[in-house]
Amino acid sequence: MAEEMIVKELDDVVVRFSGDSGDGMQLAGNMFSNISATEGNDISTFPDYPADIRAPQGSLSGVSGFQVHIGSGKVYTPGDKCDVLVAMNPAALKTQYKFCKPQSVIIIDTDSFTKRDLEKAQFVLENPFSELGIKNEVVEAAITTMCKESLKESGLDNKSIMRTKNMFALGLVCWLFHRDITVGEKLLREKFAKKPEIAEANVKVLYDGYHFGENTHASVSMSYVVPSKEQKVPGRYMDINGNKATAYGLMAAAEKAGLQLYLGSYPITPATDILHELAKHKSLGVKTVQCEDEIAGCASAVGAAFAGALAVTTTSGPGICLKSEAMNLAVITELPLVIVDVQRGGPSTGLPTKSEQTDLLQVLYGRNGESPMPVIAASSPTDCFDAAYTACKIALEHMTPVVLLTDAYIANGSAAWRLPDLSEYPDIRPPYVTPDMADTWTPFLRNPETGVRYWAKPGMEGFMHRIGGLEKSNETGAISTEPENHNLMTRLRAEKVEKIADSIPPLEVEGNPDADLLIVGFGGTYGHLHSAMDTLNAQGKKAALAHFRFINPLPKNTEEVLRKYKKIVVAEQNMGQLAGYLRMKVEGIHLHQFNQVKGQPFVVQELVEAFTKIMED
Repeated sequence: MAEEMIVKELDDVVVRFSGDSGDGMQLAGNMFSNISATEGNDISTFPDYPADIRAPQGSLSGVSGFQVHIGSGKVYTPGDKCDVLVAMNPAALKTQYKFCKPQSVIIIDTDSFTKRDLEKAQFVLENPFSELGIKNEVVEAAITTMCKESLKESGLDNKSIMRTKNMFALGLVCWLFHRDITVGEKLLREKFAKKPEIAEANVKVLYDGYHFGENTHASVSMSYVVPSKEQKVPGRYMDINGNKATAYGLMAAAEKAGLQLYLGSYPITPATDILHELAKHKSLGVKTVQCEDEIAGCASAVGAAFAGALAVTTTSGPGICLKSEAMNLAVITELPLVIVDVQRGGPSTGLPTKSEQTDLLQVLYGRNGESPMPVIAASSPTDCFDAAYTACKIALEHMTPVVLLTDAYIANGSAAWRLPDLSEYPDIRPPYVTPDMADTWTPFLRNPETGVRYWAKPGMEGFMHRIGGLEKSNETGAISTEPENHNLMTRLRAEKVEKIADSIPPLEVEGNPDADLLIVGFGGTYGHLHSAMDTLNAQGKKAALAHFRFINPLPKNTEEVLRKYKKIVVAEQNMGQLAGYLRMKVEGIHLHQFNQVKGQPFVVQELVEAFTKIMED
């Protein structure tokens, strides 16, 4: 009789799937995330894939990875290191082993470790484990052979059979962590609903992987469970990535405002999935136009805003460069427009599939003339929904273009998200003209309190008007080159944006109220900075975190918060853009900096070490 396997309970675990770009690692990782979220775990994911459309098979540059962190309680990051590494070939092992802990379990497909495979991955020795000095527990499974044997009667060709290897690996990982395999079966049948023979093959191999672990114990000393301990708010949950959450937030805002949603866009990594998602929802009145270039995408959105729609354009850093003139057209015409910038590595083409925060100063100042524009930043995949909704509300209520900053890390990463109740969200009330203004209204007649101009849509009787890129008279709306008028209009546009600070929440400080160090950040680094703060406080040090969502205008209590702390470190994935901006806005403030531009998320342990050194100096 087989010896009973030890089952160990863990608070959290990190799994990293890796293989060739065509090995389906993104799908396997996404499915494991969904299965875990269904069981009540909190999750945080990090898809890490190459920019190559299809790198040579087995090459080091073609390795695609997907890391998921599942936890009993709140999970803030995808994890610094993994507890389980799935390496489908030698190239994956060589490039991904650096993410392993000393006690990590490594799962390999022995069929993909032939002499030729080792040569492609530039190994010298026949034993890659000794060459890399790997002493971890290794699960050796002939995955390719078992998939071929399993599906030899299926009628599928060899190429289709080989594409199921990821499901065998997923089944094995599900066994290792006592996941409900039937959830995976349901996901596969939904994904391949139009190809039932493909669905059946993948389901069969998924169960084969699970039973392989169950029957052989997969040569590991123990298996694991990660129970759900945190009581979640009742409701319906789904695993969602940042781009999809952004799309949902835009649709929710259009619904709340009673407006048609228009997206003018041009495909660009890593923002294109927003276009893909919105294009699915014509039934909700969403109009998407894939334009011939970035300029047309933004210019068409400005036209849609003039026509009375909730207008959006989506892009990444290179596209912002191209859209800047059309963005300025929205500034001078004072039309509501949301520009979504999913930041990626630069400059130029740079690192298309990697993440940075290097567009901050570009969206604040990268246009000709005095061009004030509100800027807000989402902090997590699920926060993209609220941030998109807020960006729309500001744009529509203050008649201004608004930039929403996300980044590749949160756009592609996912987390468990509770479907919101739209009735709980604030109303969106654009400053429409009223009938009594007819015949006396001019295009730049403003609300005396907010400085916002009243919005008249084309076709409204008594409100015929023309606006454009030339400066206009504040009084008549006609073209004006008068010096005093231009000076006035420049100041009115700036004051309108500054007054938005009256309607945004104050800057919140988390952590130790008597902190010796205040950590400051913005955008998608929130989870890593929060984890670093938690670690410091657990070590007996005193740390707090102030994470900016609203960057222009800054919250009204920004200076008060920053002057309260003796030591402040601004951590960002650029060379110090937020730090420089804060120094400009808060005179005489001393800020330490932690800057990395690697195209990868922060490593919490590195943050803790750097922050500790600042506290001890």
